[in-house]
Amino acid sequence: MAAAPSSEHLDAIFKAYDIRGIHPDQIDESVARLVGNAFVAFTGAPTVLVGRDARPSSAPLAAAFVEGACTAGADVVDLGLASTDLVYFASGRLDAPAAMFTASHNPAQYNGIKLCRAGAAPVGEETGLLRIKAMVAEGLLERTAEPGRAERRDLLPAFVEHVHSFVDVEALAPLRVVTDTANGVGGLIVPAVFSGLPFELSMLFAELDGTFPNHPANPMEPENLVDLQQAVTAAGADVGLAFDGDADRVFLVDDRAVPVSGSTTTAILARALLAASPGGTVVHNCICSRAVPEIVREAGGVPVRTRVGHSFIKAVMAETDAVFGGEHSAHYYFRDNWRADSGIIAAMIVLAELSKAGVPLSEFRIPYDRYAASGEANSRVEDPDAVIEAVARAYAGARQDRTDGLTVEFDDWWFNLRPSNTEPLLRCNVEAATPEECAARTDEVLDLVRRGAP
Repeated sequence: MAAAPSSEHLDAIFKAYDIRGIHPDQIDESVARLVGNAFVAFTGAPTVLVGRDARPSSAPLAAAFVEGACTAGADVVDLGLASTDLVYFASGRLDAPAAMFTASHNPAQYNGIKLCRAGAAPVGEETGLLRIKAMVAEGLLERTAEPGRAERRDLLPAFVEHVHSFVDVEALAPLRVVTDTANGVGGLIVPAVFSGLPFELSMLFAELDGTFPNHPANPMEPENLVDLQQAVTAAGADVGLAFDGDADRVFLVDDRAVPVSGSTTTAILARALLAASPGGTVVHNCICSRAVPEIVREAGGVPVRTRVGHSFIKAVMAETDAVFGGEHSAHYYFRDNWRADSGIIAAMIVLAELSKAGVPLSEFRIPYDRYAASGEANSRVEDPDAVIEAVARAYAGARQDRTDGLTVEFDDWWFNLRPSNTEPLLRCNVEAATPEECAARTDEVLDLVRRGAP
């Protein structure tokens, strides 16, 4: 019998969408073993899938999870080193629940577990993670008379074929592409997907090294794009692609080394997918640019706005049979990918669109870049809910909604203020017609936030 972790311990690592913490202080092999056991009990599945990133702690944590799952009587398909989107693909293709060991963009000392049910259906707080947490808190290992067995399977070739199915590979142009996989598992996925395609590929930091010796695997931070921007300029490349640590997100850099926002990429992908599914629905979160729903409507589609977070996006996609979903944070979800997000599928579709357009990305993006955005500004506050109410009172005359935190809309600018799921922070996003107006409005809102009252 394993000792039960304390409730404080579990509260620290069970997040809204996954399990995550510092190894081994917060998440260790004993926790992973209990989670593997509880996951089998939760799903009731005869088989579970397990993949992992390249962090030094991922292999022992995954092995402990496998032990716990087998103890509960499930067979395990060990996918080995994998990207998160490969694991989602495996869950869909094999119709089995899955676990991915990764801390995504977090530093090397972190690790975690992303869980999904069969068909890549999300497991978050409201869809099972709290139940699994309660089981782990009991500290008991479910045992069967006949333990399950683990087998190794390589699904990378099948995943490559799946990614290629989203584009006409015969119509791809010989674009010059630079990728920065930041020593994450994108270094495994990108060469396999690009093999045999007409692109001239250059890769930065392709070696799998979960200590991330070159820079953090977090392309959302501008400083982590600098190496890619310099390489795009030096190579005269058509596009740069930056992947995060588990390669489920991709950020674009254009031929002039200018980053492309997640909202702009969402709009590009939405138009491309609507061309193949006329009249389809596209889901976007509440911090995406106004350009996204505008472009979806112009392309004949139906935009649907929802909360930030993959479990919300996927649920609304399922309800509306949406062809695509996009988030400003560069998560892109595809109906034909079991509604799961994939960085490499998004990258391939953008490259296919550039191939058809025959113009540089810096020119191609112009119709999609319609507004100026602040980026996300985080403010530490004692009582996030009280501050949100104070800000709402200050803008009482404006259009407001509470889909996710507080969104306040004017004709020529808007902002969203929402609390962090894990910290006493408020996250602020502002969009306006011009950079000058955006900067002024951002200062205005943040001043209210930091004072805590109008």
